[in-house]
Amino acid sequence: MPTRVASIVGRWAVDNEADLPAAHALQDATTLTPLDAAAVPAGLPPVPETGAPALDFWAKFRAWSREFAPAPRDGQLQRGALQLAEAGEEQLEQAFAAGRAALDELLASGGGNAVVNGWNLAYHSFDYNLDYFEVGSLDEDRYKIADPQRRIAQRAGAALGGLWGNQAFEAAYTATYVDQDDQPLTGAHSYRLHLDPTPPVGAFWSLTMYDVPNYFLVENPIDRYSLGDRTEGLQFEPDGSLVIHLSHREPADARDRANWLPTPAGAFRPVLRMYEPDPRILDQDYVFPAITRIG
Repeated sequence: MPTRVASIVGRWAVDNEADLPAAHALQDATTLTPLDAAAVPAGLPPVPETGAPALDFWAKFRAWSREFAPAPRDGQLQRGALQLAEAGEEQLEQAFAAGRAALDELLASGGGNAVVNGWNLAYHSFDYNLDYFEVGSLDEDRYKIADPQRRIAQRAGAALGGLWGNQAFEAAYTATYVDQDDQPLTGAHSYRLHLDPTPPVGAFWSLTMYDVPNYFLVENPIDRYSLGDRTEGLQFEPDGSLVIHLSHREPADARDRANWLPTPAGAFRPVLRMYEPDPRILDQDYVFPAITRIG
């Protein structure tokens, strides 16, 4: 099965934990067949790697940018970047380090999105498309980033923090790196997230755990990578609210274990995804509570 399709379906399976058998069946049955093999591009040209991240990045940028042209409005920007890519080794390493630091800061700070109780309301992180509208994309001003500098930065940040994201009318995303005291989340501590009420959605919601700075799923002893409204065995409060336990070590309390989302030992970033979000979410009437450190 093609890797990209498998990745998309795999992420869907993580967010639909109760539907894993259906997801596996979908993966097994999915194929891609070109209508005309001769007309299909060969894909990205191979670029030999040196082991130096900065130099390898710029080598790939030079080769792949020439192979795949951007939208006409971004042509001048690409040409300028290609000129930069011909600079000396020291300049390339400095530019690479500066660019990565800028993207890390953009993701942590919200990059122009609203931040509430530490949560980056990244509803418009995937609104960088101004030129190509096909299935799953709306040609509407409210789903476009007009500022050209922010649009390009947001596109790069979206590529680093989470590829293949949807626009907010289909799915709303929010992520956080900090607790109620604005301190970085880390597996050295234990936390609670009290969703009262749980996010109002037309489809479903899920909270998925990622490490930092790679944004990979976190291996854990119970094979739980996310939890949400379709997770079996969750223990809700009498008022219908939900207290999620976030920690690296398994909780001793049975109720906390039922609602446990394991974290890595180091820094982490949980991402809350809400599919078919209620207008209260997009209008910011629904308030996300801060993650509270408890130990």
